[in-house]
Amino acid sequence: MDINHKYTPQTWPKHPEQATLEGKNKVVGFWIFLACEVVLFASLFATYIALKNSGFAGMKESTEDLYDLKLAFAMTMLLLTSSLTSVYAMYHLKNYNFKGVQTWMAITVILGLAFLGLEIYEFYHYVHIGFGYTHSAFSSAFFTLVGTHGLHVIIGLVWITGLLIRNRKRGLNLYNAPKYFIASLYWHFIDVVWVFIFTVVYLMGVLG
Repeated sequence: MDINHKYTPQTWPKHPEQATLEGKNKVVGFWIFLACEVVLFASLFATYIALKNSGFAGMKESTEDLYDLKLAFAMTMLLLTSSLTSVYAMYHLKNYNFKGVQTWMAITVILGLAFLGLEIYEFYHYVHIGFGYTHSAFSSAFFTLVGTHGLHVIIGLVWITGLLIRNRKRGLNLYNAPKYFIASLYWHFIDVVWVFIFTVVYLMGVLG
């Protein structure tokens, strides 16, 4: 298919992200990349769980006192909502509505920035009370796990923002449709990882 062909909602492919060979290769390649990411985060989770009870040397706080479950829940709601907005964006992608794609992806970025702001606040609070990265093996495992996820959020925000800016005057075509789709897939992956972090780190840490 001609990637520069002018489409209408009626002639737009049902699965535009895989309508070209390049698009199919990008999607398959990205699934392989996500499989590698799963291995990375599985290793970080395993390390965190192994070091969870390694002690809070010099601190009176336990995980029950340390973690703010309300804050973690608010962060979770922000990411889950951003996942939903990216779904709306993909709905408009499949219906050849470029304005809808741009709008809902922009909302996704805003929600992601709000999440990132809360995470930075959380880290600042922990460091302020003496629970820094080098405080103990446990704190190192915590900051590495949650911080790696935060780094992925930053990458996702920069990626999506770049797509929005670069394609704002181009409209939808079969060249950028796979890029929007893969960016959305990446964002869903980030959300899923956070759900595991919320469960394993915060819920299990506070509720036991």
